[in-house]
Amino acid sequence: MEQILFIQTGSGIDVHGQNVTKASVRAAEDAIYANSMPGIENSLPDGSLDNMKVNVRLAVPLDRDKLDTEQVKAAIPYGTVTTDVTDGGMATSSGIMIDEKDDENDLMYIVNAAIEVGY
Repeated sequence: MEQILFIQTGSGIDVHGQNVTKASVRAAEDAIYANSMPGIENSLPDGSLDNMKVNVRLAVPLDRDKLDTEQVKAAIPYGTVTTDVTDGGMATSSGIMIDEKDDENDLMYIVNAAIEVGY
């Protein structure tokens, strides 16, 4: 990315099921859905959303090999999207294991996201 215009942050949680993809998508959505970018097109080359680049940085606690980054990318409505995944976030007890929720254990996964928008 040549120029970062702004960075949005968020977090996502999967309380039951230990689904790191679900927590990551929620983190990305949390980062972008409370924001508005009026005038962003004026800041992009040729004034086009097609020129917007978005990098989704995810801090994932466990099961990075199970993360479907294509689902995370699909949560971003505009631009060319890339992902960068690192260790982080948190795995902590939810206090209960529920078989009907496909729990493998009592852990809930918390993922942090930083979304860089620019060109």
